[in-house]
Formats: sequence, C-alpha cells, structure tokens
Amino acid sequence: MARRRAVPFTGGMAVMSESKREEFLAGVHVGVISIARREGPPLAVPVWYDYEPGGEVLVQTAPESLKFRLLDAAREFTLVVQDENPPYRYVSVSGPVVSVDNETPWPELEALARRYLEGEAAEDFLKSIEGETIATFRMRPNRWYSTDYSISG
Repeated sequence: MARRRAVPFTGGMAVMSESKREEFLAGVHVGVISIARREGPPLAVPVWYDYEPGGEVLVQTAPESLKFRLLDAAREFTLVVQDENPPYRYVSVSGPVVSVDNETPWPELEALARRYLEGEAAEDFLKSIEGETIATFRMRPNRWYSTDYSISG
C-alpha cells in the first residue's frame, strides 16, 4: 500500500497584526514555556504568565525548581499560548530575560494567582504558597510568531 505524503495546511490562515498578537498574549491562557538546556532537549512545561501589550512577559517559579535553574542559566525563553477552540490561534514569543526578582512581593504573587483562579480556589492556592519564596523572571519579547485561522491568508 502506498504511503500518502503529508501536505502542510497553509490555506485559510494568516499572521496576526502586532496589536492582535499582543492582545491575544495579554489574554488569560495557560502558556507553555520552553527553556534551553546544555544536555538534552529543551524543557517545555505549562506555566501561568502575565503580559500587558508593549511590556514584558513574566513568569514565576520557586528557586529550587528545574525551571528556575534553567532560566537562570539560559537567560532567555520562549512562551507559546494558544486557543484550543476553532478557529485556532496561537502566539509564540521569545526573548532575553531582562530581570529576575528572587523574592517576588506578595501583591505580585496574589495578582498572578487571581489572574488564573477565582474565589475559594484562589484563596486555597495563596494559602498553599504563603511563606514560600517565589522568583519572577521578566522577558523582553523580541521574536514573535503567530497564526489566526480565522483570518484569510
């Protein structure tokens, strides 16, 4: 039996405008962060993040985590966010880490938790991290990739 060659789908999609991709990234999505490592493939894991158009992407993590160690060594990362509902859309953004706050102030921890959780779930999560040290990495976006299947290409 002959094998069919995979043909990439390119019709019916287009790259988002700068304002649309920034607006999409600023929305509430669980992102996937990708961080290079010297040995082995990049680490790619889901993360909560924050972003405001024209600003920096921030992610928070515990200093004892693998994510922290890799971010601290690589000093750059990629974040991908997507809409899993048709018409599919995604934004991928990469750039250098421009600052690290090794002890994130409580109001910033609370703001990120409340971005993703509501009510009792937010309260429970915040209680679970009370007294913990959490670091914040800030990345300046300098490479963008995006697709929006609702835009004619």
